[in-house]
Amino acid sequence: MLDIEKTFKAIEKSIQNTEADIKQEEISEVQSISSGTAFVSGLENAQMDEMLIFPHDVLGIVQTLNEDSVGVVFLDQADKIRAGDRVRRTGRVADVPVGDELLGRVINAVGAPLDGRGPLGATHRRPIEVEALPIMDRAPVTTPLSTGIKAVDAFTPIGRGQRELILGDRQTGKTAIALDAIINQKNTGVICIYCAIGQRLSAIANVIADLGKFGVLEKSVVVAAGANDTAGMQYLAPYAATSIGEYFMHQGRDVLIVYDDLTNHARAYRQMSLLLRRPPGREAFPGDIFYIHSRLLERSTCLSAELGGGSLTALPIVTTEAGNISAYIPTNIISITDGQIYLSAPMFQKGIMPAIDTGRSVSRVGGDAQLPAYKALVGPLKLFYAQFEELESFTKFGTQLDKETMTRIKRGQAIRLVLEQRQYQTMSAAEQVAIFMATNAGLLDGLDSEANKAAQEKIIQILAAQFADVAAQVEARQKIAPEKAAEMLSAWRIALTDEGLDADVA
Repeated sequence: MLDIEKTFKAIEKSIQNTEADIKQEEISEVQSISSGTAFVSGLENAQMDEMLIFPHDVLGIVQTLNEDSVGVVFLDQADKIRAGDRVRRTGRVADVPVGDELLGRVINAVGAPLDGRGPLGATHRRPIEVEALPIMDRAPVTTPLSTGIKAVDAFTPIGRGQRELILGDRQTGKTAIALDAIINQKNTGVICIYCAIGQRLSAIANVIADLGKFGVLEKSVVVAAGANDTAGMQYLAPYAATSIGEYFMHQGRDVLIVYDDLTNHARAYRQMSLLLRRPPGREAFPGDIFYIHSRLLERSTCLSAELGGGSLTALPIVTTEAGNISAYIPTNIISITDGQIYLSAPMFQKGIMPAIDTGRSVSRVGGDAQLPAYKALVGPLKLFYAQFEELESFTKFGTQLDKETMTRIKRGQAIRLVLEQRQYQTMSAAEQVAIFMATNAGLLDGLDSEANKAAQEKIIQILAAQFADVAAQVEARQKIAPEKAAEMLSAWRIALTDEGLDADVA
């Protein structure tokens, strides 16, 4: 009797061990399918953002959980998927490869290489959706992130860990500003990530070519979800790019990420949501449209010293229509970010580039990180330029103006010419400070466009030849001594007079 009991217990234990060793796999089938989405039944244990595998190795991601089905968004073209097809769980939440192996590579939202250079070789992966860090783990923004663009670094400065929105109508130079900011990080040690969302493949190829031409591609990562990709890929792309940036940030490194652009991201999410039968709200966007961008941009920050002090700076791009910044998506993202750089279509049409509207542009954080040499100069510049914009209309009617008003108009015209800057012609902080000093002193008043450019070049030449020590002080976040400033202005005034570039001669 005892032997029989022992035998039964042994058999029962063997069965339990065998069941524990068997990996259970949940398989179900497609209920219905529409453009880029599907409803799948039977996946009782599926979780949000879990990856599913369809026939022909088509990937999908769970986006809604219903009582009797789950809503899935395809990440690949699903032309061959039909109702009744079998679906298999992976048990894995959507993630992306991370690490130094990604530098210099072009990948999609799930980490597959797009540049034809073979496998990435990354050994680490990170979930695409990660909760933003609490306030106690963050540090104040105190270090500037120089873009090399005078109108940005002086009037709307950006600090490492900041979120600065770039918005404007189509074809006003939004991507150009972001690219200049990336190119200017070439020798700073900042890792750059460019995330293309819903862009034409030709436009993405041009960006990659420019990054390679200026030698910054090898320290950058490009995450591309083109206009031909599914809405699911376009939706995941910025979260994947942010996860890659967070990996470097937690290593104590500084990262700059560009989202180009979040208007396309919102449209992709609207398309997904409507097909998944979520209730539409304003402009047919679902009620959680604000949340998808806030949880994305809140991940950008500057870490505390205890966590390594790394930073993730975000430059989201948004497209407006007819300059309407009060539209739904622009206002949503304005309320999330720490300031905005607004590009004016009328200024762009007049050939004023970058077409930054300084009156509508603001930086709510970057001023705390701005170099000290800027701060003494920016106040008078802003005042003169604002007054000039108000007075400029009077000059069109040939009105007789007093001497003081004409001086302000000439100074404003000089500032406008100084702020003009072509793409890929970034300038160091010391060069910008030198030109602003000369402008404030009136050395460029009354010069036409060509003479103004020649005068700027001469000022930069003298700075490099005679005042290299001052340039180093500016970069080291030191103020310029008054006597040194007077010496520099004297040298510039003499040189410009000799070249016939002073206001009186011009």
